[in-house]
Amino acid sequence: MAPISQPDLWAPWESATILQVRTSTMKQMRGLSITTGIYKLPRTTRVFCSSTGLESDEHDLTFHGGVDKAVHQYFPGHYKDWKEEHPEAEEAFEVGGFGENLVANGGMNERNVCIGDIIRVGGQDGVLLQISLPRQPCFKLNHRFGLKGFATQTWKKSRTGWYYRVLEEGWMEVGDKVTLVERKYPHWTIERVQEYLHRDKDNLQKLMELEKIEEFGDECKNAFKTRVAKLKAEEEGKANGGKKKEPEVWQEFEVVEKKAETSRIASFILERPGEGEELDPGFFARLKLPNGLIRPYSIVGGTTTRFQLGIALEEDSRGGSRYLHEVIQQGDKILVGKLTESVPFPSFASNHILLAGGIGITAFLAHMDIYSQINFNYTLHYAVRSTEDIPFRSLVEKMRSNIVIYNKSKGERMDVLQILKDRTWNSFVYGCGPQRMIEDIIRSSKECGMSPEEIHLEAFQIATSGDPFTVEVKKTGQVLAVDGEKTLLETIREAGLEVDSSCETGNCGTCRVEVCQGRVDHRGSGLGGENKANAMLSCVSRGIGHIVIDF
Repeated sequence: MAPISQPDLWAPWESATILQVRTSTMKQMRGLSITTGIYKLPRTTRVFCSSTGLESDEHDLTFHGGVDKAVHQYFPGHYKDWKEEHPEAEEAFEVGGFGENLVANGGMNERNVCIGDIIRVGGQDGVLLQISLPRQPCFKLNHRFGLKGFATQTWKKSRTGWYYRVLEEGWMEVGDKVTLVERKYPHWTIERVQEYLHRDKDNLQKLMELEKIEEFGDECKNAFKTRVAKLKAEEEGKANGGKKKEPEVWQEFEVVEKKAETSRIASFILERPGEGEELDPGFFARLKLPNGLIRPYSIVGGTTTRFQLGIALEEDSRGGSRYLHEVIQQGDKILVGKLTESVPFPSFASNHILLAGGIGITAFLAHMDIYSQINFNYTLHYAVRSTEDIPFRSLVEKMRSNIVIYNKSKGERMDVLQILKDRTWNSFVYGCGPQRMIEDIIRSSKECGMSPEEIHLEAFQIATSGDPFTVEVKKTGQVLAVDGEKTLLETIREAGLEVDSSCETGNCGTCRVEVCQGRVDHRGSGLGGENKANAMLSCVSRGIGHIVIDF
């Protein structure tokens, strides 16, 4: 293919010619176990294009393909810019690197093609296409070019390419002419759409305009609809004097099922009347037990009105797990407060390493199920006392090929340091387990040079007791005594004051208070190192001697 000249990207395109038509079957992605259709090759003969794309072209249907993403086009002149900006990956930036189907001359790019444009490729038996979506790149571009965070650069610089839907099926080949048949939205170029899709997300007026464009594929339609509804609700709240802090609402749920998963782990299904929305992976629920205790537990799966929990009977239980195991029965009622998202969904990562101990698997089961469905590369390393101690066996067996089990009864041990040393490039690490496991992950990740942004930790069991201390609340002047078996958060509440909280295990950071004076014994993972000089987690951390706090 001849070198591509660099035109004025803002100049209108008048005519174009197809230089390459590219397709691929699904192939294993280099360095990963998942498959991809990104490695497309030029076709040398005519290719038929149906409503779902080019003949013999296969897609990972999670992110690509379907009627709204039947054909992808990319401006070949962008590769020169990428090479100059990333010389370390220069060899990878060749035409076809983005997995595009169509390569054309004539200067067609994100700044001069518009949403809804109808174009014809070829003659009488050619194809009629309509621009339906800007491409929204996934983690595979990061991996394809070996550059962390590269996918976000593509939309920040409006070099993503765009998708077509097929209005009339037909044939195409190299040398076919590309002609513009109709332009309904001349002001909405792909570049300008991306401005409000990604960069200026709070411009309600422009988002309302975009919401009305019927030619968008569902991906953008849904995004704009959701964003407009959110901004309108915020404006309404401001008009009514601003959003006031609402107290936590506790709703009554019934235990509709209680079942032994193992000798020390039970599952509970809680339900209340009404239609519920499906919960994303990584949520936990706060339960207010009849004995007065408030405890957070990871949700295995479900909706906002019916969900499942897995709860282990802890040997040193402070009353939460013991009450649920020994007192609560099917048919009993439990108050449920916030359903809060805790475990992130880092779509930028090429690989996902989940490290769990015992009941810690409940924090990740929903993630693993979704990752299996959407073709993400992941492995769960799971430490158990014995194989008899594995809960939710049907779910675990379904994903068994992605799980490595370490059986303590057979002397097997999870070597966290080696796992992290052997990690695939651009991996994200999750940890959920007892505090000693969390500390091992922190220590090992530092030894491997990992940044905090590459790790998420959930401790389900953390020591909160310690030496008594006193605390002065700066805004009221009250001095409170925190005894050795109580947390600062509990003591603040008993004094009639209120601090926001959520997980109450030191993971989420919601209960953070400012430390104005004094030293702190920091515990938990919800506070970054840079914040520990002037803040603490009131649910788990303890003052030393006397401290002054504000919130």
